[in-house]
Amino acid sequence: MKLTTALRASIAQEILAAITNGSASNPKLEIYDGTEPSSMGQTITDTLLSEHDLTTTAGTESNGVITFGVITDDPSANNSGTAGWARILDRTGAEVLYLSVTQSGGGGNIQLNTVNISTGLPVSITSGTFTVGGQ
Repeated sequence: MKLTTALRASIAQEILAAITNGSASNPKLEIYDGTEPSSMGQTITDTLLSEHDLTTTAGTESNGVITFGVITDDPSANNSGTAGWARILDRTGAEVLYLSVTQSGGGGNIQLNTVNISTGLPVSITSGTFTVGGQ
């Protein structure tokens, strides 16, 4: 799929608006083991490894690329496992995005200091980006 830069930017801005929807605290990013589900809205059976807060604005958009702002570290992982994918919830707790997860330099939307997560240890996100459509 190829989109004009203006259309990519418009869609990215809509995604950011969806992430920041609601008035409760901050949007959330959750990291799970396993494989990203084929569609949204299903019961998640993968193990929740860590939970992170996004800023109230979530991030910025430039030419259809969303760069997430500060994503808080999880000081104590919920469970042990190998990070496989991430889910972003808006400020009401509704699903907005599923994203790929890799170790830093691996090219995933969400990049971690390590994908090997251990219960009770901190989990740090080194970067987060999402590109709408093709270029």
